[in-house]
Amino acid sequence: MKLRNIAIIAHVDHGKTTLVDELLKQSGSYRENQRVAERVMDSNDLEKERGITILAKATSVVWKDTRINIVDTPGHADFGGEVERILNMVDGAIVLVDAAEGPMPQTKFVVGKALKVGLRPIVAINKVDRSDARAQEVVNEVFDLFAALDATDEQLDFPILYGSGRNGWMAESPEGPQDLGMAPLFDLVLKHVPAPDIEEDSRFRMIGTILEANPFLGRIITGRITSGSIKPNQTIKVLAQDGSVVEQGRVSKVLAFRGIERQPVDLAEAGDIVAIAGLSKGTVAETFCDPSVEEPLHAQPIDPPTVTMSFIVNDSPLAGTEGDKVTSRVIRDRLLKEAEGNVALKVEESADKDSFFVSGRGELQLAVLVETMRREGFEVALSRPRVVFKKDEATDETLEPIEEVLIDVDEEFSGVVVQKMSERKAEMVEMRPSGGNRQRLVFYAPTRGLIGYQAELLTDTRGTAIMNRLFHSYAPHKGEIAGRRNGVLISNDAGEAVAYALWNLEDRGPMMIEPGWKVYQGMIVGEHNRENDLEVNVLKGKKLTNIRAAGKDEAVRLTPPIRMTLEKGMAWIQDDELLEVTPKSIRLRKAVLDPNGRKRAERAREAAA
Repeated sequence: MKLRNIAIIAHVDHGKTTLVDELLKQSGSYRENQRVAERVMDSNDLEKERGITILAKATSVVWKDTRINIVDTPGHADFGGEVERILNMVDGAIVLVDAAEGPMPQTKFVVGKALKVGLRPIVAINKVDRSDARAQEVVNEVFDLFAALDATDEQLDFPILYGSGRNGWMAESPEGPQDLGMAPLFDLVLKHVPAPDIEEDSRFRMIGTILEANPFLGRIITGRITSGSIKPNQTIKVLAQDGSVVEQGRVSKVLAFRGIERQPVDLAEAGDIVAIAGLSKGTVAETFCDPSVEEPLHAQPIDPPTVTMSFIVNDSPLAGTEGDKVTSRVIRDRLLKEAEGNVALKVEESADKDSFFVSGRGELQLAVLVETMRREGFEVALSRPRVVFKKDEATDETLEPIEEVLIDVDEEFSGVVVQKMSERKAEMVEMRPSGGNRQRLVFYAPTRGLIGYQAELLTDTRGTAIMNRLFHSYAPHKGEIAGRRNGVLISNDAGEAVAYALWNLEDRGPMMIEPGWKVYQGMIVGEHNRENDLEVNVLKGKKLTNIRAAGKDEAVRLTPPIRMTLEKGMAWIQDDELLEVTPKSIRLRKAVLDPNGRKRAERAREAAA
C-alpha cells in the first residue's frame, strides 16, 4: 500500500486534536454506530482534564488506497521536546493556524524546526467561522514568518486551505464549499507530501522516537523504519549516538497503527511508522537495527532544559499519612523512568541522596510530572523552580535563559502589563494593535522573572490577557529581580486548626487553611499583610466560662481561604520555603521547620552575604 507520513503542528488551542478527530471520522476509521470520545487522541487523564495534548501520538487513516500516518503533537512550548523528536519520522506537516490569532510563538518554534529538516508544509487556516476571523491577513503573516525562518523557495510555495476543524470541512477559499468535508485536505496530502524516502540498504534500521511503558508488553518504542523490514521474533540490536551497543534482543511484537487502534502485524516494511516491543533498554534517539549494522542514524539534537526544581523526600510531621511512596529509592526510580522516555527532562542526584534536581522546559512540564506522580501515590517536597544558568567560556560571565513573551491584552490594561514586565527586567521589542481594541505586546524577558507571573497578569487584566512564551536564547545576567513582597503566617504548634483562632487572625492577612485542617510547626497557614514572617497560633480556641457574657456571642464568619493549586504554589514560594505535595493535599511549609533553626540559617545567610 502507498504511504504518506505527516505531522500536525500548531500553537496550543488552535485545534490540532479536534482536526484529527474529523480526519478519523471522515476516512471511515469508525463503524457507523461506534461511540467515540471527543478529542480521542488525548488519551490520558491529565490531557482530558486540562484540554491540552501532552504526549505526541500516532494514528493512521486510509484514503484512496493510500495509508496516511498522522502524528498529533503538543502545542505548549514546555512539551516541545516531543515535537522536535517526531519531525524525523514524517515527510510533511500540516501547519494549523487560527484565523483570528494568527501565527503564535509555538507555531514559530515548531515550524522553524520543521523547515530546518526540509519538510514541505501545508498551511491550514482553521476556525474561519469565528466572528473575529481575518483569514487573508493571517496568510500574509504566515508567509512573513516562513520568510523570516529562512524557508527555501519550494517551502515558501506552500498550498493553503481554509476551514473549520470542529465543523469538519476544508476548502480552497474561506467561503467554502463546505459539503466536501475533509476531502480537499486528504487529496492535498496525497499530492503535496512526498512518499517516504526509503534507503537502498535492505537491513532493518529505525530511530526510536516515542517511548512508553505498557503493563503487558513492557517497553514499547515507536519510530519510522528507515530501511529494511521487521517481523516478530527477529533479533535486533540498539546503537547509541556514539556507535556503542546498548543491548541486543528479540522483538516480541510489531504493532502498526490502524485508526486509533494498534494492531500486531507479521511484517512491517520501510517507510511505515510502527511500535516494537521486547527490548528492555533501548530508548529515544537511539538506532534500532539489524545486528550487522555498525553506524547509527543521525538524530535531531534536542534543545536544553531551562528550569530546574529540587524533588526532596518529604520530612514533614505528616509525611506518609496520605501517600504510600515516600522513600528516596522509589522517588529516584520513578524520576529516572520518566527521564528515559522524556528527552527534554534531566534528572541528577544530590550528594546527600535525599533530593533530586529535575530540569525541564518550563513550570508546566514539571507540574504535569508532579501531578502524575501524586496520582500514583507519591509524596514529595518541592523547591521553588530555578533557572539553569550557563557560563560563557570566552568572557567567563554568567548567562541566563531569555524568553520571547507575546501578550495579547485589552488596550486599557497595556500600561500595567508594560510596567510589571519592566519590573521583571523585560525588554519590549514590539507593540501593535491586534484588532478589537486589543494590543499585542512582544518582550524579551529573563525566565526567572516570569516564574509566577501568569496569575498576576490575569489579576491585573481581569482575566482578559493571553500570554505565550518561548525560549529565545541565553544572554548576560540581568541583575536582581524583586520577588514576593509579602511575608507569611507560620503555625507555631501542631494540631488541628480552630475556626475561632483563624477568625481572630484575619486582620493579619488572608488564610490558606480551613478549620479542622491538620497543621504542624513551621507550616505556612496564610499570607502576612507586611513584609516580615510572623508565627501565629491557629489552635487557640475560645475560653469558655460558666458565666454568660453581657453581649451576644459573636458569630464566627470566616473569609474563604486562598486555594493553592500546584502551579500557583510552585510559583508563590520563596527560596527558603517548600511545597509539600501528597495524593490528597498541597501544603506550604518552611524548609527549616524549627523556629530557632530558621534564625540560625538566616544569620548564616546574612554572614555569607
